Amino acid sequence: MNKRTNFFKSINFKIALVFAMLLVVTLEVVGVIFVRQLETQNLNQFKTQVQLQPYVENEISTQLERANTKSANSQISDIIGNINNQNITEIRVIDAKGVIRGTSNSTNQNIVGQKTTDRNVKDVIYNTRTYQQVSYNKTTNTRYFVSIVPLINTAGATNNLTGVVYIRANLESVYQNVNNITLIFVVAALIAITIGLILAVLISRAITRPIEEMRQRTIQIARGDYSGQVQIYGDDELGQLAEAVNELSVRVEESQESTESERRRLDSVLGYMTDGVLATDRRGRITIVNEMATDFLNLENDQIVGKSILDILDLRGTFTLRDSLENQEQVVLDLSDDDQDLILHASFALIQRESGFISGLVCVLHDVTEQQKIDQDRKRFVSNVSHELRTPLTSMKSYIEALVEGAWKDPEVAPNFLKVTQEETDRMMRMINDLLNLSRMDLGTARLEREYVNLNELFNHILDRFDMILKNSDKPDKNYSIKRDFTRRDIWVEVDTDKIQQVLDNIMNNAIKYSPDGGIITCRLLETHNHVIMSITDQGLGIPKDSISHIFDRFYRVDKARSRAQGGTGLGLAISKEVIQLHGGRIWVESREGEGSTFYISLPYEPFEEGDTWE
Repeated sequence: MNKRTNFFKSINFKIALVFAMLLVVTLEVVGVIFVRQLETQNLNQFKTQVQLQPYVENEISTQLERANTKSANSQISDIIGNINNQNITEIRVIDAKGVIRGTSNSTNQNIVGQKTTDRNVKDVIYNTRTYQQVSYNKTTNTRYFVSIVPLINTAGATNNLTGVVYIRANLESVYQNVNNITLIFVVAALIAITIGLILAVLISRAITRPIEEMRQRTIQIARGDYSGQVQIYGDDELGQLAEAVNELSVRVEESQESTESERRRLDSVLGYMTDGVLATDRRGRITIVNEMATDFLNLENDQIVGKSILDILDLRGTFTLRDSLENQEQVVLDLSDDDQDLILHASFALIQRESGFISGLVCVLHDVTEQQKIDQDRKRFVSNVSHELRTPLTSMKSYIEALVEGAWKDPEVAPNFLKVTQEETDRMMRMINDLLNLSRMDLGTARLEREYVNLNELFNHILDRFDMILKNSDKPDKNYSIKRDFTRRDIWVEVDTDKIQQVLDNIMNNAIKYSPDGGIITCRLLETHNHVIMSITDQGLGIPKDSISHIFDRFYRVDKARSRAQGGTGLGLAISKEVIQLHGGRIWVESREGEGSTFYISLPYEPFEEGDTWE
């Protein structure tokens, strides 16, 4: 709990960071505005410096109006050549027809007398307006200022355009000056930010020192150490908070001493109880819960304390808090789910003071799952056995009464009646034998005669017998075919051969009974690294989804009428499950109604390598 706070996560750093960010943003905004204004002012000043004087423009305009072009061009060359401005790179004079009449670039005099190709010059001649633009030359990495000014002759009655003056000036000196000033500003800003950050850290430490002391003090209180006091530095909000922490320490110590003894007694009682206990306040909110109750409800302590007992026990709507206060009756809670069965008896008792004031109630949860399950299994077993035995006994009684009344004298009817009576007797004997087998398995007295057998051969032997039954029957009730999908490797498993054969016979008989005429029964045998799995798949009607979980229950039948008519006892799958479990394996079924069923048998398996011998 008292872990050291990383500096970059501490409030010292956060205050300094906020201060530094404000300083950075402020200097950034001021710097952007300052540099922008400086750049604009220098550009405006530069544009003014590179503009030609009005008298120069008048002289050039006068020369452009002369008829002697050669002499005028010579005068224009002299005029622009005498302009002494280091920032101007080139000056061109173009007449109203777009012919270049002069240039200050001595290396490019051959363009004089040629038509200009500059679209901006043509646009100024056409529209008689000044053009100014800052351009960038990617080849020389240089910025230029271009100005194209129209020359107007104002001497006559009308203003006539005599030509334009094209000026191109190098802006690198302007931007170099701006960059130098910007660099100075950036260096000054970085120094200011560094100094400001140091000051912010120092100031934040002075502010957070009392907070850190109070944090350490509260940690001590949480640990049960009530010694010491927080130092008070002033009467401000932090000083008042320090006083409150000191007072809190004293009050907590007093209340802790008075409740510690009571808590220990209560914890010792609740901790050793085998029943779950829930205690609530007057409004039914849970205040105390023991560990056994959290295990029953499958909830954490924090998920229970403070919640209504009606919500925790899922009684809202069927049981009210007033019912528990007035009647204190037992309530049966069924908390069973897919993972486990759990049935609890909830008993309620009032918590009353001597004055009679009800301050809450206590609920005791007692686990009666096994008792309920035993009672239900006993009732279900008695009911099923009674029902299963009553059906053949009723049939036998009817036939015997008919024989007693004289049917034995009829040579055609009497044999049939006796045959039915014998079949029903055999059926009851099979049922009783199955019940005895299940009883021995339940009591743990059933023994397995284990031996190592080749499971491939055993499974094939059982399937060959069913193929032989179909082949030797002159008029089989149902035609079917068996498809085998076995692993090629011989699998040797230590099992009770008779009991495994009984399980496979039972599943195969069910597959044949419930498969349609002409259906295919697919039998598979495969191995994993520590299990061998057998499966039998039919193409029957399948098992409804709500019946899959009960298919291995005793006396459970999906189609009761059809199963009883075919002579089934309803115990075959239950016996199969017990046999497989005795072998340490598992049996289960996967089925969709209308798409057939697949029964799986998984048995423990250790691969048998060549060279292994039995002692």
